[in-house]
Amino acid sequence: MTQFFVDSHCHLDDSRFDADRDEVIERARRSGVRHLLTVSGGAGVDDLASGVSIAARYDWIFTTAGIHPHEAKGAEPRHFEMLRRATEEPKVVAIGEIGLDYFYDHSPREVQKRVLIEQLQIAKEAKLPVVIHCRDAWADLREIIGQHWASQGSGGVLHCFTGSRDDAFKFLDWGFMISFAGNITFKKAGNLRDVAREVPLERLLIETDSPYLAPEPYRGKRNEPAYVVEVARHLAAVRGMPVEEFGAVVGRNLLGLIGVA
Repeated sequence: MTQFFVDSHCHLDDSRFDADRDEVIERARRSGVRHLLTVSGGAGVDDLASGVSIAARYDWIFTTAGIHPHEAKGAEPRHFEMLRRATEEPKVVAIGEIGLDYFYDHSPREVQKRVLIEQLQIAKEAKLPVVIHCRDAWADLREIIGQHWASQGSGGVLHCFTGSRDDAFKFLDWGFMISFAGNITFKKAGNLRDVAREVPLERLLIETDSPYLAPEPYRGKRNEPAYVVEVARHLAAVRGMPVEEFGAVVGRNLLGLIGVA
C-alpha cells in the first residue's frame, strides 16, 4: 500500500521554521505526508490568517484562520471582520485554532469565552468546521459548544486531545473528530492511549502540533510534520492495524472534514 499520511494540525508559520520552511515541507512529502493543515493565528490577532500565504504555494496544503485563546485579550471588532474576510479565501477550510486555555490564562477567562463564542458565530456564517484548543477548561468548553455550536452540524476537531473519555464521547456525540498528537507516544500517556483505542476509527485524526510536542524518539527537539508518521505508528499499534492502512483511513477522515475530494 502506498504511504498516505496527513498532519491535521501544524504551525508552518512559526518563526522556528523561517530558516528551512521549504525543506521541512519537502521532508514531510518524502515521508509520505500527502496533506497538511497549517494552523494560523499563533503570532497574534493581526496574524489570524497567517497560513494563507503558505498554503497558496502548495495544492496539498490547507489552512485555517482564527484567534487563539492566548491572544483573545487583543481581539477587537476589526479582527472579527478580518476573520470574516479570511473565510472567503479558498485555502481556508476551518476556523481555528479557537477555544479556552485555563492552564496558562494568558487572556482573562471571560474574554476567552466571549472571543470563542464570536468565532463560533463566524464559523456558522461561513459553514466551516472549527479546530478547538482546550486545556483545563473542559466544563466551560462543553457548556459553550453545547449552547452555541452543537446543533450546527458543521463539526470540528478537538486538537491535541488531552481530556477524559467522557469529554471525548460528548464531543463525538456533537459530530467532532478527536485528534491525537505526539504526546500519545509518551510513556506516561496510557490514559490517552486508552481513549484512542475507543474512539471510532472514522472519527480519529493525527497531528504533530509542530514545532511543539515532538513525539518519541524526537522528544525535546523541534517537531515537524514529517514526524506525524511516528504518531501514526503508535496509534496504529494501539488499534492493532497496519500503519499504512491506519494512515489512509485517517487521511480520508481529514479530507472529509475539510471538504476536499
